[in-house]
Amino acid sequence: QLHLVESGGGLVQPGGSLRLSCVASGAEHYSIGWFRQAPGKERKGIVCIGAHGDRRDYTDSLKGRFTISRDNTKNTLDLQMAGLKPEDTGVYFCAADLNDFCRGSVEDFGFWGQGTHVTVSS
Repeated sequence: QLHLVESGGGLVQPGGSLRLSCVASGAEHYSIGWFRQAPGKERKGIVCIGAHGDRRDYTDSLKGRFTISRDNTKNTLDLQMAGLKPEDTGVYFCAADLNDFCRGSVEDFGFWGQGTHVTVSS
């Protein structure tokens, strides 16, 4: 059973940066990623890193502004976000799948954190 805890959300002005962190516990081999849900919209994937370091981007438009890093020694997954825009506002979730490789849909991820709110506004 994987347990995930996110932190690092908050209010930031347009153009600003935030770093989100996720700490995982309860399993050794899993793929893990960041997802977000904008107000009134469905949850969507941002990016995932597999157990062996393979990366899968779910939203190509974010690749230039969002950087993901995984530290298996600390069981953490960080998301560094830069150049934030009002449309980046939403709840950001860390989620994991016991499959070693990143699968393609939100429904493949069976373990979720509680989410952390990000608001981009002036």
